[in-house]
Amino acid sequence: MKDKVTIHTLKRLKQSGQKICMVTAYDATFARVFDDAGADVLLVGDSLGMVVQGHDSTLPVTMDQMVYHSAAVVRGTKRALVVGDMPFMSYQVSVEDAVRNAGRLVAEGKVGAVKLEGGAEFAGVVSAIVRASIPVMGHLGLTPQSVHKMGGYVVQGRDEDAARQILEDAIALERAGCFSLVLEGVPLELARTISQRLTIPTIGIGAGKYCDGQVLVCYDLLGMNPDFKPKFVKRYANLHGSMTEAVGTYFSEVRAGTFPDEEHSFKSKPIRLVASHPEGEPTTAEGTEKMGPVYGAPV
Repeated sequence: MKDKVTIHTLKRLKQSGQKICMVTAYDATFARVFDDAGADVLLVGDSLGMVVQGHDSTLPVTMDQMVYHSAAVVRGTKRALVVGDMPFMSYQVSVEDAVRNAGRLVAEGKVGAVKLEGGAEFAGVVSAIVRASIPVMGHLGLTPQSVHKMGGYVVQGRDEDAARQILEDAIALERAGCFSLVLEGVPLELARTISQRLTIPTIGIGAGKYCDGQVLVCYDLLGMNPDFKPKFVKRYANLHGSMTEAVGTYFSEVRAGTFPDEEHSFKSKPIRLVASHPEGEPTTAEGTEKMGPVYGAPV
């Protein structure tokens, strides 16, 4: 196994020009697969509200849910750095709430860092969390928790004033102590300017090729939702089709009585069962062995 990825690893990758690979994960099984595949960072995103829970936004996700999913992902991970999203209203109310909730993700969720959305207005929150010895990843551009403020999931920073504001926010977050920054839904020219200006690595999603790394929602890159086709997503598999076909074949064999067959059934020596004795416990024909509750094995 390669060395465990830390925030210092990511900075070295930026300095060497090596791209950072990040993907979302929400459970131990997927985490193990992505970790084995070579992920540098696993993000336990509040996107789970949409891809796992079926909501139309990330807003309903709670701290308890983020802690639960983060702990599951960590249990399936050996090498990658696990970053947990701070959900809506877990850090916006007060600095004290922010530090306490970030601490929960680290202490209970076992993550190595937290991520929060927002610009210079949250620089004080970032600084306080960092002072508590918790690494913070920032998130600018299209920030899903601000979907109502933005008027939908629309590309940010397309005009000069908006682009300048995002750049200033990025600089403010770096000064506040962020070790990395996600840029989502911004023009690639802006992402290139920010990536060149900052000493911390940038991770893009819908931000073009000039970022120091890339992140995608795992369900998107694996093609698990045929109805979701945003411009910035490339599908590397069609798991929706493969899974539908596999499960459909299973259903067909069950209905046809061809599954399970002998290969998928347990066998034993010939046993002649007799009626239960008065206390209701089954015996063998000789009445000397009780039959266990699991797979008919003698106790």
